[in-house]
Amino acid sequence: MNDMTSLPLNAVPSPAAQPVAAATPAPARWTVSQVKALYELPLMDLLFKAHVVHRENFPPNEIQRSALISIKTGGCSEDCSYCSQSARYQKETGTQREKLMEVSDVVEAAKQAKANGATRFCMGAAWRGPKEKQMEVVTQMIREVKALGMETCVTLGMLKEGQAEQLKEAGLGYYNHNVDTDAEFYANVITSHTHADRLDTIAMVRNAGIKVCSGGILGMGESRRNRAAMVAQLANLQPPPDSVPINNLVPIPGTPLAASEKLDNFEFVRTIAAARITMPKSYVRLSAGRESMTEEMQALCFFAGANSIFYCDKLLTTVNNGTNRDVALFAKLGLTFA
Repeated sequence: MNDMTSLPLNAVPSPAAQPVAAATPAPARWTVSQVKALYELPLMDLLFKAHVVHRENFPPNEIQRSALISIKTGGCSEDCSYCSQSARYQKETGTQREKLMEVSDVVEAAKQAKANGATRFCMGAAWRGPKEKQMEVVTQMIREVKALGMETCVTLGMLKEGQAEQLKEAGLGYYNHNVDTDAEFYANVITSHTHADRLDTIAMVRNAGIKVCSGGILGMGESRRNRAAMVAQLANLQPPPDSVPINNLVPIPGTPLAASEKLDNFEFVRTIAAARITMPKSYVRLSAGRESMTEEMQALCFFAGANSIFYCDKLLTTVNNGTNRDVALFAKLGLTFA
């Protein structure tokens, strides 16, 4: 009698005991055509391929949690078509310009986020880039949040020479600066700065020894090729971003993209899978737009390799899934928080 015949018929082998097919070695540099070919695989094949890569690099049922707060809302000079914080759309969106938050208020928010279970605290400011006076306040925020035992992340726009080093000295762990979309489509969304400007800031951050958080937004009217090109560009950064947020556009009334057609759900899942395959060591964050996703769609995203979320009730100016809903969903799926 072999070992298997001694098991009950309904026995389920432990995940560690189940053989997993080896993933195909990744190319040294991804071309747009190669990434687009991933998108065009039958969905089940793509999901299998992504899930194998995910299991080879991460605990398959663990999700990292980050909290996000807007430390300075509205009044931004840039014309990002998806964003309610642009001063150019203020009349239409109703988003009011607010002052930079007090350090003490940010620290209190971080304490609450930690108590709720978040391990990383992300602070976002709506401006083209920080002035020196603002840098003094932000670096103090970083020091005090880090002192709580949390990882720190900021998104402050485009940096000038020397500012990344100031952030590193303050103890910053991560800098978020999304590429948003690929270089070809970028001018359809933003004209007040270039795609190359984004990459310059990413290079400054990396050279200062800060981990990079960079991803994009889907559903802005881009093509599948644009999406594949964005994924390829991120994957070809040396090294790829440590964290890759994939956002599903939240159309905000009053912004130029308010009437954008909703992206097909499976196309979003395909992008998560492509990101996982091309960036096997990166955390892939299921980011903005999650509050409108069904539980089934989120489950597909987690299976495809998403292993990070924003664990809070609000993002910068849009609502998030909510911590209570997340706890309930994770219980259904058997997922745990990292």
